[in-house]
Amino acid sequence: MTVQNQVVERARAWLAEDPDPDTRAELSALLAGAEAEGPDGEAALAELADRFTGTLRFGTAGLRGELGAGPMRMNRAVVVRAAAGLAAYLREHAERPAGSPPGLVVVGYDARCKSADFARDTAAVMTGAGLRAALLPRPLPTPVLAFAIRHLGAVAGVTVTASHNPPRDNGYKVYLGDGAQIVPPADELIAAEIDAVGALADVPLAEDGWQVLDEDIVRAYLDRAVTVLDPASPRDLRVVHTSLHGVGGDTVAAAFELAGFPPLVPVPEQQEPDPDFPTVDFPNPEEPGAMDLAYATARTAAQDAPVDLIIANDPDADRCAVAVPDADNADGWRMLHGDEVGALLAEHLVRKGARGTFAESIVSSSLLGRIAAAAGVDHTETLTGFKWISRAPGLRYGYEEALGYCVDPDGVRDKDGVTAALLVAELAAAQRAEGRTLTDLLDELAVRHGLHATDQLSVRVRDLSLIAAAMRRLREEPPTELAGLKVVSAEDLNEGGGDLPPTDGLRYALRGETDARVIVRPSGTEPKLKCYLEVVVPVADAAALPAARSHAADVLARLKTDLSAAAGI
Repeated sequence: MTVQNQVVERARAWLAEDPDPDTRAELSALLAGAEAEGPDGEAALAELADRFTGTLRFGTAGLRGELGAGPMRMNRAVVVRAAAGLAAYLREHAERPAGSPPGLVVVGYDARCKSADFARDTAAVMTGAGLRAALLPRPLPTPVLAFAIRHLGAVAGVTVTASHNPPRDNGYKVYLGDGAQIVPPADELIAAEIDAVGALADVPLAEDGWQVLDEDIVRAYLDRAVTVLDPASPRDLRVVHTSLHGVGGDTVAAAFELAGFPPLVPVPEQQEPDPDFPTVDFPNPEEPGAMDLAYATARTAAQDAPVDLIIANDPDADRCAVAVPDADNADGWRMLHGDEVGALLAEHLVRKGARGTFAESIVSSSLLGRIAAAAGVDHTETLTGFKWISRAPGLRYGYEEALGYCVDPDGVRDKDGVTAALLVAELAAAQRAEGRTLTDLLDELAVRHGLHATDQLSVRVRDLSLIAAAMRRLREEPPTELAGLKVVSAEDLNEGGGDLPPTDGLRYALRGETDARVIVRPSGTEPKLKCYLEVVVPVADAAALPAARSHAADVLARLKTDLSAAAGI
C-alpha cells in the first residue's frame, strides 16, 4: 500500500468514529477532494498527510494545535482521548482517603471555537470514568480555574484554552491537585495512558451527572484576588483596559470595582469575547499592533480626564501587559517590557514586607536577583514556564518576561493577569499620590542596581526544521563574540546543570565594554525560535540614564544582528 493510500485509509477510519459533525464534514470534503485529478487533488492529499502523519503529543503544556479533523489537530476526538488518558492516570495515582467520594476534576474553558464542546466532553469522560466533574459556569480566565482546584479540593483541573495563540488554535492544559501545571513524570505517564486508549466508541461518555458550578466560585476568586492589596492604599487612578477579545473583561472589571478603584475605561472594540479576534493579527499584547486600539482609546479618554495607565490581558487573562504615558512616543504611550513590570512588582512587594522566595525563569532579567538580594529575600531561577516557577520552594513571588506574574501563590499557583493588574494599579496609584510615576521608579531601580535593558529576537517559522537547524548550527559553530563582546561562557542547557533539569536551550555570558547575556531556545507553545537578550550598564546617577539607555539600545541592536547571522536566521 502506498503512503498516500495509508493516509487515506487512516482518514476514513478517523471519519468513522469522529463524534463532531463539523469535523466530519470537513474531513469528508478533504477525502472527496483527494480523489480529484491534478493540483486540487494533490493539495487535498498533502493536507490529509499533514493531519494524519503523527499525533499531537501530550506534554508539560498539555495539548495545543490548530483546530480541525485528524490526530495532528485539536478536535473532539483528540480531546476525548486526552481526557480518557487523564482519567486513567487519576484513577491510578490521585491520592484520596479510603471511603471518600471519587476525586473531583474541575474544568474551565475560554471563548475560542470549540472550547465549550471540549470542556463538556472532558466532563462527560471524567464522569463516565467514575470520577466527579465540575464545569466552571461560563468562559472564564485561566486563573479562576487554577484557583478553583485548591479551593474545591479537586484532584486535578483542566482548562481549554490556547492562551494568546492565533485564532485557528485551541489547547488543553492540565493541573494536578496542588494547583500547579503538570511536569515530568506526570506528563509522560498521562501521555502513555492516552496512547493506550483504544477505539473511541469504547470510551465511556456520561450523558449527564457532572456539576455546573455557579457564580459563587467567581465571587470566591474575586474575594481572594483583592487580598493582594493593602486596604489603606490609594485607589485614585484612571485605567484603560483591553481584554483583546478574550474572557478577562468582566472579571478584571469586577476585581477593580471590588477593590475600590474607579471604573475601568474599556476598549470597546476588544472588550467582548470573540474567537475570531477581528482587530488583531495575533491576540498577544507583545505583538506589533495589538495595543493600537488601547492607545487610541486612551487618547480619546484623555480629552475628558487624564489616563494614568493602560492594562491589557491576553485572551485567557493569565498574562498582564502594562503601558505608561510617554510623550516621546508617537502613540503617546510606551508598553513596558515584561521584565520591567516584573521588577516593579518585586520592588512593590518587598516594600510591602513580602518574605519568601522570589523566583523567575532563566530567560528573565537578572535585575530580580539584585532586588531580592538588597531586600534580603531568597531568589531562584527555574526553567521557562510557570509549571516550573510555581514549584520553587517557599515561593512568594514569581514572574517570567512573557508578561506572566504570580503575586499570590497561596491563592493561584500559576500566573494570574487579574491579581497582577490589581497590584500594578496599586503601585501606580501610590506613585501618583507621591507625584511620581512608574517610570520614575524604574529610573530609581536603574540607578540603584544598574540599567538592565532586555529585548527579544523572535523568529516565527512555518517549517519547524528551520528551528532545529538554527539550534544545531549554534551548537556546532558556537559564537566566540557577539556585538563586540567576548563570549566568556557557553552553556548547552540540554546537559542540565545546577538545579535545572535538561532543556533545549543555549546560554551565553558576554563581557567587554558592558556585560550581556543571551539565551536561545525554541518556543514550547508556538512555532518560534526565541532569543532573549540582556545588557547591564552601571549608572552613576539619574543624569547618566539617557546615555546608558542609548548605549544599551545600541548593544542590543548589534546583538540581534550578530546572533541572527550566527544562527543563520
